This record gives sequence, structure tokens and C-alpha cells, in this order.
Amino acid sequence: MMQKLIECVPNFSEGRDANIIRQITDAIESAEGASLLDVDPGATTNRTVVTFVGTPEAAVEGAFRGIQKAAELIDMRKHKGAHPRMGATDVCPFIPVSNVTWEEAIICAKQLGQRVGEELKIPVYLYEKAASNPLRVNLATIRAGEYEGFSEKIKDPAWKPDFGRASFNQKSGVTAIGARAFLVAYNVNLNTKTVRRANSVAFDVRENGRVKTEDGTPTGKPVLDANGEPVRIPGLLKHVKAIGWYVEEYGIAQVSINLTNIDETPLHAAFDACNESANKRGLRVTGSEIVGMVPQKSLVDAGRYFLRKQNLSEGVAEEELIEVAIRSMGLSELKPFNPQEKIIELKMESAASKKSLLKLNLRQFCNETLSDSPAPGGGSVAALIGALGVSLGGMVANLSAGKRGWENQLSYFSAWAVKAQGLKDEMLLLVDEDTAAFNKVMAAFALPKGSAAEKSAHTAAIQSANKEAAEVPLRVMETASKAYELLAEMANKGNPASISDVGVGLLAVHACIEGAAMNVRINLPGIKDEALKSALLARLDKLRTESESKFKAIHQIVEGKLG
Repeated sequence: MMQKLIECVPNFSEGRDANIIRQITDAIESAEGASLLDVDPGATTNRTVVTFVGTPEAAVEGAFRGIQKAAELIDMRKHKGAHPRMGATDVCPFIPVSNVTWEEAIICAKQLGQRVGEELKIPVYLYEKAASNPLRVNLATIRAGEYEGFSEKIKDPAWKPDFGRASFNQKSGVTAIGARAFLVAYNVNLNTKTVRRANSVAFDVRENGRVKTEDGTPTGKPVLDANGEPVRIPGLLKHVKAIGWYVEEYGIAQVSINLTNIDETPLHAAFDACNESANKRGLRVTGSEIVGMVPQKSLVDAGRYFLRKQNLSEGVAEEELIEVAIRSMGLSELKPFNPQEKIIELKMESAASKKSLLKLNLRQFCNETLSDSPAPGGGSVAALIGALGVSLGGMVANLSAGKRGWENQLSYFSAWAVKAQGLKDEMLLLVDEDTAAFNKVMAAFALPKGSAAEKSAHTAAIQSANKEAAEVPLRVMETASKAYELLAEMANKGNPASISDVGVGLLAVHACIEGAAMNVRINLPGIKDEALKSALLARLDKLRTESESKFKAIHQIVEGKLG
């Protein structure tokens, strides 16, 4: 399973004192696993927007430390600024980035809210997706009256905080904590300098559309409803705000877009809608730009979409999908688009990749394995073998998808190639995870054991590390087992000329599972919990039995087709 990643964007009521801002961001970064992405202070607003990411646990801890430091350093009784605010930490939303559900994001908001309310004595209101009642979904409703009005507002039973006492904290104010969708600022470039023409495209695509007029022209008399309000013609896309503007720096007009729900309306949908509107109006979309950073899924999905439009298999590596998206949407037209700087997950990987085995080339990996270091060892090698086996199955799916005369089966084989890509990526992550688990065992044994407390911590660390060292190869077995379905389909229905590739992939997956099983077994004796040991062994035996049965059945098909 890919790493869970969630973004947190706390807004602090200090935008002028660089020393205070630095202390707050230092506190956030002191939480293990919290990675700072951006710090945006504003002197006029006297407010700083901080963006960081991490696992759900790291995000909650980083946010708490930042809020704690802000409560220590910021006195709201002295605060003045242009932006509406109600506390030293005004708002703190959690935003799912990858492999995090809304339920998990809401849990993060509630965990943080409880800690802030109980430990820091700051009243907390849950908003947006985490709201406890409909009145609190909209942040502006909670913030109405701002800091100055909350001393009275909090006394109203309707505004009892979700966490913390209904007593106003004069120094720190109150804080809104929530869960919301990822917001993307996205500009589409047009071959015109005319803002009016760019606005026409913006009105076509945005959810709010345009005002209906009696003669259908932009300057005509508005059509009014029964209440005397202008009737609006809705635009093409939900969750989209847009306006046209001229950019002096580039000498072009753009459609400036805010995508408020990229799950419902993704980047590529906005791009294509602008393209369609521009073409109808005699304009051309020449490219686009992403402002800030985006989740990797946004560009991966866009890459798949554009390959699908070309009747090509979508089952290619994520790196290639991202390149397809960059080219298709012209993301490098105005300035080079660097995925390592613009995609959240890749920026994090770039910072943490120095120790990754996946950054080694084949010769380097073999040399590292051959060295006198015990890691990487059999567990990582087993995971790599499994990844290669899955890759061969995916290759056969892609070759079959592109086979002349099989055009009517493109979607079928493309779907299998996409599944293979996902499995391959999971297996590759496990290459590093197995070595990391072994290193934790070695680190646990190296802990001091002089005092009674140290001995206890030493024993506990070893048990925890041994458990993980057995769990990781079990996950290798479970993940590799999913490849049998892929290989069976390719053996039965794939390109006959590639049956030997299916066979080699099958042998590799089987070797991976058997090799990983050995790594589970060698770590079991170090686990003192007999119930846990029995449970792990039962999982192992079940996986091996199922693997052997599937292997033999598919192997028989391969041998039969080889002749």
C-alpha cells in the first residue's frame, strides 16, 4: 500500500515578525515525518499561511506543535490585520493528498481539536467536512464577529465549542479545525490579449456561469426571476470558479481558475472545457500553468485521460503518465514544469530518496547486495523479483492492448496493465521497507541496557522490530499473490507470442513468495508473543498453499501453449 499522505494548512495571526513565524514553523518541523512545503506571510493581513504534509499521525502532531507555539508567542489582544481572524491559529484544515479517506481526515481534525481544547485550553470549532452540525460547515459563519465578538458569541449555547470550555481565551482566541478538499489554482493560456474574450471562456466553464440577458448578449438587459434576482445560465463544470485576466509578464490573457474539488472536476476536465469553449469562439488554448503544488494523482489521472483519448493503453509508468499530462496540457509553455517541485509526493520523495535502494541502477543494486553488508538481503531481493514478475505480466497486457486486429480488446488489456502498474509500485516500495525493517532490528539490539528501564526499553524495541521484520515479508507475499490473477489472464487471453514472458513472470512471482516466506520464518523465533507468532504462521501457511495451487495451474497453461 502506498504511503498515506495528508496536507495541513494552518493560518497563523502573525505576518510581520519573521522570528515568531520561524519559531512556529520550526515547531511544526520538529514533529517526525512532517515536511514543510510553503510559508506565505502577509504584512498587510498580518497573517501567515503555512503548508506542510505528512502521514496522518505526523500531520496531527506537527499541527499541534505549531498551534502550541502560536499560543505561546501571539497575543490576540494586540493583533491588527486586514484579514478576518478569530485566533492566534485562525484555521487549521486537513486535506487528503494520497491514500487518505475523508473519514481519516475527519479523525485527524477531531484528534487535533481534542488536544488543542484540553491541553491548550483554546476553544475549537470543527468546520467543513468535519463540522458537527450544518451551521458550522461554512468557515465564514463561525468566524462572524471575529476575535472581538467571540467573548459574547461563545456564551450562546448555539456556539458552544466542539472541544474546550465555553470560556473565551483572551490571549489565543478560538480556532477552527476541519477537513476540506484540495484546492488547485490553475490558469489556462489563450492566444489573445483581450480580457473580455478570456472572460467569455471563463463564464462558459465556471459553475456560476453568466447572467442571462434578454437579447443573449453580455451587455443586454438581465432576465430577472420572481424575486427580482438575475437569472443565471450555469457553466459546464461543477466546483469551478473562473475569471479572465491579462498577465503583463507573459503578454497574454488567461482563464484564471480555482478548482475546489479535483475529485469531481479534475484538471484535465477544466483544460478540455476551456479548449472546447475557446475553439467555438475562434480562440486557441496554447497551454496552461499550475499555481502552487498538486497531488500526484491529478497529473496521473490526466495522463491516463489523454492516452485514453488516443486509444492507447493507460498501463504505463506513472512517470510517463505525468509527462503525457505535461505535454497534453502545455504545462511548460510559460516556464519549465518540474514535477519534483510541483508535485507534492515527488517533492517529498526527492528529499527522502538518498537512502532508497530504488535510486540505484541494476549494477549498483547488485553490488550493494553482494557486499559484506547484510542489507539489502533476501527480503528486498524477493520483493524486487516479485516486482519484475508483475512487470512482465503488465508488459504482456500492454503488448496485447496494442496488437493489430485486437483493437476491440484495448480497454480490457489496458485495465490489466493499469493493475500491473499499481502492483509493481507496491512491490517496489516493499524493497525499501524490508531493508528498513531489518535496520530497525539492528538498531534495537544496539540500544543501551544498563539500567532496568533501559533493559525494558531494549526488550520492547527488539520485540517491536522483530514483529515488523516478519510483517513486511508477509505483505510481500500478500501483494505478490495478487499477480497470479493477472498472469492467469495473460496466459489464457494474452498475445500468444508473449507466452514465454508470462512463464518467466510466473516463476518470478512464485520465487518471490517462497523467498519472502523464508524471511518470515527466520524472524518468527525472535517474537515472544506466542499468539502473534501462531497468527503470523497461519497467514504464511495459507498464502503458500494458495500460491502453490495457483502457480501449478497457470504453469500448466504456459507449458501447454509452449508445446
